[in-house]
Amino acid sequence: MKRLIIVGAGGFGREVYAWAEAHPDCGRLWEIAGFLDDNPAALDRFDYPVSILSAVVDYSPQSNELFLCAIGSPAIKRMVCGKLLGSGAEFISLVHPTVVIGFNVEIGVGTIICPHAIVTCDVTIGDFVAINCHSSIGHDVRIADWVTLSGHCDVTGQTELGEMAFLGSGARILPLKKVGARAMVGAGSVVINHVPKNAKVFGNPARIFDSEG
Repeated sequence: MKRLIIVGAGGFGREVYAWAEAHPDCGRLWEIAGFLDDNPAALDRFDYPVSILSAVVDYSPQSNELFLCAIGSPAIKRMVCGKLLGSGAEFISLVHPTVVIGFNVEIGVGTIICPHAIVTCDVTIGDFVAINCHSSIGHDVRIADWVTLSGHCDVTGQTELGEMAFLGSGARILPLKKVGARAMVGAGSVVINHVPKNAKVFGNPARIFDSEG
């Protein structure tokens, strides 16, 4: 049986531990071995049956190990996972049993879809995407690599999320709109226009707060 290692022992990592434990592959194809985190005290206040195995920089992946990326920040996620991929780590995707998935949905490597999310039909989800609890993905949506959706986001039909985009809790993207690469949509914001790459938008309707072009 393979050893499953969760990369990141922060809040999202602890949530992912619960989602992995509830997955039908747990105890059948793999067992949870522990966490990787550069903060050795990340679990000190919590009671978990597994521990932090190592800092990421010090870890050498083994052939009997699988990895889940449980880091919310797209930039940190890409940096940390890039190191592990360069050392030969094998990442898997995790889709919670309560997720509703329709027809013609493609899900990339290293992606996590959390409880009660809905992915409708004809959707493409890239690698290392995080879709948090109760978020919904409409028809014909395209989500690029390294994107993070917080809880209760509504990504409606025919929208596009660029590489490393981040959506805060409760963000809503109206149909046919594009969120550019590395853009951030603030919590509760409603996107009614295209969001340029690197922009930060907030509000209802969402307005640009900061942009690097």
